[in-house]
Amino acid sequence: MTTPVTIIGAGLGGLALARVLQVHGIPATVYEADPSAASRTQGGQLDIHEEDGQRALAEAGLLDEFRAIIHAGAEAARVLDERGAVLLDLPDDGTAARPEVLRGELRQILLDSLPGGTIRWGRKLTGVRPLGGGRHELSFADGSTVTSDVLVGADGAWSRIRPLLSDATPSYTGTTFVETYLYDVDRRHPATAEAVGEGAMYALTPGKGIVAHREAGDTIHTYVELNRSAEWIGALDFGDPAAARARVAAEFESWAPHLTALITEGETAPVARMIHTLPDGHRWDRVPGVTLLGDAAHLMRPSGDGANLAMFDGSELGRAIAARPGDIEAALTAYEEALFARTEPFYDDAREILDLCLGDRAPYSFIDFFNGAAEQG
Repeated sequence: MTTPVTIIGAGLGGLALARVLQVHGIPATVYEADPSAASRTQGGQLDIHEEDGQRALAEAGLLDEFRAIIHAGAEAARVLDERGAVLLDLPDDGTAARPEVLRGELRQILLDSLPGGTIRWGRKLTGVRPLGGGRHELSFADGSTVTSDVLVGADGAWSRIRPLLSDATPSYTGTTFVETYLYDVDRRHPATAEAVGEGAMYALTPGKGIVAHREAGDTIHTYVELNRSAEWIGALDFGDPAAARARVAAEFESWAPHLTALITEGETAPVARMIHTLPDGHRWDRVPGVTLLGDAAHLMRPSGDGANLAMFDGSELGRAIAARPGDIEAALTAYEEALFARTEPFYDDAREILDLCLGDRAPYSFIDFFNGAAEQG
């Protein structure tokens, strides 16, 4: 079987591309390794930026659906010290340009916008073979194969499509986020809930911190941020959730109990998210019939930009293809030239944000950043 535009990965970027192509009457097929849309959780809240994420949703014709899932109050932010004292408290006044939504709900909007059969679930890619002329044969774990006329890698950090274009591989940054959740927080964890507030809470010191977000459904989603070696992280036994929690909490032994409760009282098994990045300004030479978007193209440290950039990549690629019917190479060339120029500055920005959170002046460097942003905006 041959598919005109073949997208590997049903994340936000791949779905945005499929939707924008559909808006322009161009068929696309998305192949996703997960067996269904509900087979795994999709992560926490995202702030969707006016300049890229919201522009992509507008191009997809989904702004009204997006506005319906905004989490009111979630743009409030506070910075605490390790004792729980409030150093900075910024309310959500409803005027900011980066409203928060749950990643899973945003993904569902995109899924619901696509015609049935667009996504082929349970198709884990195992191999790709160039056929010449920009066409590729894709092999899947279930034994099936397809041939692509245009192949797009939207398959994240460990992309199987990237090696067709680039020999770059992600490297560990030295920072790991350990993810935990608390539920029914106002009733069961009132002191912690009060400390977190209605939006985001940042308790930061050099080399480590606890960052928590209030989410819909009386839930607090926490990332425990640690500058630690890969060997240190590898020695943690995440197969024993209680032992892993205890070992991570030991790094915060002197902190206020209502803050460390975000670790010790976690109601899901803790998950380590080792932060990797591609080389700064990652780019590649034009290869006929194939390109990348999102983390497959420009994996970097988390800074609030990743999901926005991925959706904008998908939207811009869809627009480039629609604008050049019959000349896919011109479309891919235009898309990649713009992509490289657009994303290169974000590598430095992402490094700076993480250093503001965990660097030598934390948390005061992060407070200065917030105050500067408030003055500008």
